[in-house]
Amino acid sequence: MNERTEARAADHFRGKVAIVTGASSGIGAAVARALASRGASVALVARRAATLDALATELGADRAASYPLDVSDRVQIDALPGRVVERFGRLDLVVNNAGVNHRGPVYARSTAELVAIVDTNLLAPILLSQAALAHLRHGGAIVNVASLAGKVPVPDEAAYSATKAGLRAFTRALGVELRERGIHVASVCPGPVDTGFFGDIATVPDLVFSQPMSTSGQVAAAVLAAAEARVPEIDVPAFSGKLATLGYLAPSIFTRLRPFLETVGARNKRRFAARKASAT
Repeated sequence: MNERTEARAADHFRGKVAIVTGASSGIGAAVARALASRGASVALVARRAATLDALATELGADRAASYPLDVSDRVQIDALPGRVVERFGRLDLVVNNAGVNHRGPVYARSTAELVAIVDTNLLAPILLSQAALAHLRHGGAIVNVASLAGKVPVPDEAAYSATKAGLRAFTRALGVELRERGIHVASVCPGPVDTGFFGDIATVPDLVFSQPMSTSGQVAAAVLAAAEARVPEIDVPAFSGKLATLGYLAPSIFTRLRPFLETVGARNKRRFAARKASAT
């Protein structure tokens, strides 16, 4: 890469404005920091006002503003892009990252829990994307944080897997619809990520831990790369994405691999839990 190409890459997000949901921690906070470091301004969206305000202060008033709201609130989501444009003067990127999961068999989950999964993981990205279309500029992008579970459904995460599969389908179809408008739509599909999203590790299926653990920074880098290079989908890690694609295309092969992967995952989960316990 020559100096001119490096300068163009460094300047891609400079002066741009992004909305990032789930920005109070984990992947969302990492995306916000990465965008701000590249010269973008970021609308930080999550439910925890105090955490958002702290991140906005860290990034600076000229780089960030907090919008404390629940993405399942349809009225607030519909109004959000307009509010961001009023504050920053433009909108170039939407990162739909907010997510929720209630693990366990479907019969053990309440109706409210299942609705929360669908509303947060699938309906909210659809509605925010729709609301943003009146404001996104030519050359803008929408990046949806899906999951490898959207390629290979995970038992005890059935509703979560369904929403991530739906989010991938929405992303691909919307990308075709918006191609002529010059708006790029992409998905990023992580495997396990070392954030607080796991909650009680004991409830996480062993299959999840069969894949290498990524950091929120690695996923954030993939989000920026998807928007900048205008690629349709990035898996994190890449090899896990290939394995998930194999499972998606050849489920019978994956069924035979599953016992081995679950054995590996159980061992990795014990090590991860021990490491977390020793760090506290």
